[in-house]
Amino acid sequence: MELELRGGVRAAPVAGRTPAERQALRWAPDPRERTADPAHIARTARELEEDGLDSALVVQSSSWPDPWAVAGWALAATTRLRIAAAHRIGTTPPTTTARTLATLDRLSGGRISAHLIIGSSDADVARDGDTLPKAERYRRADEYLSLLTRYLAAEDDLDHHGEYYTVRAARTGLRPAPGSELLSFGGSSPAGVDLAARYAQVYAVPPRPLPDTRLRIAQARAAAARHGRTLRIWRHVTVVLADTDTAAQQHLRRLRRDALRLTSGPDAPRYLDAVALDRDRERAAADPATDPAQVAAYIRRSLAGAHTGSPATVAARINLLRSAGVDIVQLDLPVETDHDRDLRRALIAHLRDPAPPRRTW
Repeated sequence: MELELRGGVRAAPVAGRTPAERQALRWAPDPRERTADPAHIARTARELEEDGLDSALVVQSSSWPDPWAVAGWALAATTRLRIAAAHRIGTTPPTTTARTLATLDRLSGGRISAHLIIGSSDADVARDGDTLPKAERYRRADEYLSLLTRYLAAEDDLDHHGEYYTVRAARTGLRPAPGSELLSFGGSSPAGVDLAARYAQVYAVPPRPLPDTRLRIAQARAAAARHGRTLRIWRHVTVVLADTDTAAQQHLRRLRRDALRLTSGPDAPRYLDAVALDRDRERAAADPATDPAQVAAYIRRSLAGAHTGSPATVAARINLLRSAGVDIVQLDLPVETDHDRDLRRALIAHLRDPAPPRRTW
């Protein structure tokens, strides 16, 4: 099966006054402020489709625009691009989520899916009124997904009396189109793998070295097989491109240097307050007002494992993931200039090559 190439659709442009600043700040923690820019959403989605990507992710946070609404706007602007909308379990009842998913599936011709998340930070889920600890959020997710999938399949009224949810005489008036790939899940814990194996069609493995990726794929597929199911595998890849490998390494150093500079100036408090740092703060018991080193650590971590080089070099490295069993590769790279877009198109062309050259890494 051909490798699925995935991008991302943001509700608004990255912070920064110039293309170079936006390229750099792509690797900084996103501020909690993010508006909804309809022209940006539509343009980004159309460019992804025109450049040959198959799908895109819309991310979720407690303070950002609603991912279902952003996904719907992106779907309306395109005809082929599929959208995975991140959805944090617990923010809405499972029956409501099921109807939203089924509605967008029908309106888009089967191009929507829900990327289900538990929430890695207790602080961020609490901003939406969810105060359960993480272990209990996993237990609730089991009931949530069981009810959601039963509700979508039910032909008669459904009653459910569980630990977290109670519904009476529930029945949806519409269902997703047959064969729709509706659910993905990305929890890396044993509980997360088990949930994906029982309910999802796609499992997102964490971005780890290739041997670890192979091991996690084997574990997830074995878990799904025990339930008589199969899983497609999705992996996120950070990418830094230039015309040559040497130029790409220089570009990487510039991105890191500029991101560190831009987040340590007058706007530093915006980045210190970022949701992406909540989990780090919870683990380290750090004070965001007095620990700016957390922003620098985040930037360095974001770029540490980047696939860096010319389009041909990066494609060869990504093809190793395909050989390891990855079905969906999410290409995470800033596209702020025409040259950025040319490089992305060149990478996609290499990845679409039916007979890629054999390379070692």
